[in-house]
Amino acid sequence: MGFFGNLFKKKEPVSNLTDLSGLEVDLHSHLIPGIDDGAKTLEESLILIKGLSDLGYRKIITSPHIMSGGYNNTPEIILTGRDTVRAAIKEAGINVEFDAWAEYYLDETIMPKIEQRRLLTMGDNYVLVELSYLMKSFSTTTYFYNLISNGYKVVLAHPERYPYYYSDGLDEYKMLKDQGVYFQLNISSLTGTYGQGARSTAEQLIDNNMVDFVATDLHNMRHLNYIRESVKLPYLEKVIGYEKLMNKAFL
Repeated sequence: MGFFGNLFKKKEPVSNLTDLSGLEVDLHSHLIPGIDDGAKTLEESLILIKGLSDLGYRKIITSPHIMSGGYNNTPEIILTGRDTVRAAIKEAGINVEFDAWAEYYLDETIMPKIEQRRLLTMGDNYVLVELSYLMKSFSTTTYFYNLISNGYKVVLAHPERYPYYYSDGLDEYKMLKDQGVYFQLNISSLTGTYGQGARSTAEQLIDNNMVDFVATDLHNMRHLNYIRESVKLPYLEKVIGYEKLMNKAFL
């Protein structure tokens, strides 16, 4: 494209955000060292936490995986790790509140935990759950029903990342919303980190006012760099401006 083509080329819109302070709370990350696929060391945890603090977050609620056969964490393991990180944050002089809950993989192992009230929750009994990326489970609605009927408020992590949902447009998402499931969008989905399908679906969910929470799902420095870049994105500015956005319910 020549000079005049560049001169008259339509400019891509850019957001007016300078940071992510409008969210105040990050409710999905993996910052307790050595217990899942997130931070490996306490030093790395502190670097990532400082990065979020510099982006304007007042509170970080980290969410280690609980996944049978993969990450066999328990509430006790997570809360002990949380306390270790809290002490290190204080010693490092980082001005941010730090708490923890869990990201539960939904399979048959969650049923006894529901019945025994063994789930690590946040706020008014909210629980964070994730699904398989590869294959739709026909038991998902049963798990959701059991969680909700036992008094839990279900937050589905990164719904935009499940191809078997977004391949049918928004119909599956509308059914989940009708069941009472809350949606937590990953910021990095808006950058295309997880592919164009996830990005397009994230934008559609925002356009249709279906997002309840926005979070980083921060694992490492590469993710942190994506999140820093996301500040430029108009769709992130749009969702942060939602009146119904619920991040601040966890302050």
